Amino acid sequence: MTFNARHAALIIPALALASCADEPAELPYGTAQQFMADEVQPTTEIFWQSVGSVSELVDGEPVFREWQPETDEEWEEVRLAAVRIGEFGEVLASPAYADGRGDDWLDYSQGLQDVAVLAEEAALSRDPEQVFAVSGTIYAVCTACHQMYPPADLPEGVTVEDIANSVNRPSSEESLEEYMGGTGE
Repeated sequence: MTFNARHAALIIPALALASCADEPAELPYGTAQQFMADEVQPTTEIFWQSVGSVSELVDGEPVFREWQPETDEEWEEVRLAAVRIGEFGEVLASPAYADGRGDDWLDYSQGLQDVAVLAEEAALSRDPEQVFAVSGTIYAVCTACHQMYPPADLPEGVTVEDIANSVNRPSSEESLEEYMGGTGE
């Protein structure tokens, strides 16, 4: 057998692929921290902030406010945020972001994808209680991942728990009524 152009045509692409195998995958959204800050956090905030309540003082008087999407467009924005959350879970499971991390990274990524399905169903149902409940589950998935993979750029002395405890987020263990009843006390 002699080496000819046809053999070269088969070998050169194989060599090119083999040489790429050791190169790190390109990060389409920057580092994991950049991706979280630029894409994941703003999108989850859309979902989290779509339903809620607050008790505040206005001119010295307590005022209780509730909100939820009212229009088709507002509900669609919540649904699209849920879809994007699932897509972000897929991105996080890609080799670009998963390589070098433990198998639990893939579990958290899958958890984000799974809860995104529930989030989209909740948005389609237009049920504020369901959206609220799923918000707590999304938060639980995110918090669990951040416990294992804390953001690299936290200020000195600040922990992931400090951040989690500084924001009044819904818990997967409380109803919307319980959450809303506890905000003004």
